[in-house]
Amino acid sequence: MDLALLRTFVTVHRAGSFTRAAALLGLSQPAVTSQIRTLERQLGKPLFLRQARGVTPTTIGDELAHKAAPHLDALVEIAESGLDDESSLRTLHLAGPPEFTAERALPALTELTGDDGQPFALRASFGTAEETLEGLAAGHHDLAISTARPRGALLTATPLCDEEHVLVAAPRWVDRIGAEALRLKGAPALEDLPVVEVHESLPFVSRYWASVFDSRPATSGTIIVPDLRAVLACTIAGAGIAVLPRYLCAAALDDGTVTTLHDPPVPPLRTYFLVVRTGTLAMPHIARAHEWLQQAAAGWC
Repeated sequence: MDLALLRTFVTVHRAGSFTRAAALLGLSQPAVTSQIRTLERQLGKPLFLRQARGVTPTTIGDELAHKAAPHLDALVEIAESGLDDESSLRTLHLAGPPEFTAERALPALTELTGDDGQPFALRASFGTAEETLEGLAAGHHDLAISTARPRGALLTATPLCDEEHVLVAAPRWVDRIGAEALRLKGAPALEDLPVVEVHESLPFVSRYWASVFDSRPATSGTIIVPDLRAVLACTIAGAGIAVLPRYLCAAALDDGTVTTLHDPPVPPLRTYFLVVRTGTLAMPHIARAHEWLQQAAAGWC
């Protein structure tokens, strides 16, 4: 059986689409379709059911993928790592949200880049969850950190950690509003206050209001900056209220430059996932980074 046909088959099985598989393989869609039909003729059985949006594997298709995929992944690893050049560094391409990746993931992974055992080079890029997962699926990244769990068989997600969100402001806003008014009135006491956010849609504030107050914020963004670290800086400067991850503003809370405006019994949480293309954890440098981040995350909660 032709290994090229098997590789195309496994890629289609994971991608769930001839179009997406063609992009990953660098082939045209007709070429991918032709290869799958050739393999089906050789086996005498259909491997996929064609649907309006992509394809679904048959029972035979699932069985073949289960048997063939691990061996193909191992062959790819041998081909990519080489047999003779043991001194060369493998490069890990990491992608994720800018703040969490910079503050959490990169400091943890930096320890591995100089490891005496099996060090690797590291390249990082930032993006939204959608951008990051699309880049991972297209083969631009090896490992992604995402706040969205991907669907389908192409990508495999593992929960990494939960991020607590807190409502904060500079101390002068607490003095202006009144701590008692905040305790008694909740969300209404915060109406018409200036808000610092990462987007006009107020994603952090809206999520907090829905979770804690069961309402929508009756305010609009005063300062919009697309980086939570800039949101924190503006909040410390007294620009308004903000909802931030606790890890990002913990030092500012400790030194009193910002304070919490509300302390709900059940704080809002957001889950981060480690995501890889299915099968690529067979590659040692990806597996080591994946495991290392999981170990580091145990101390982040």
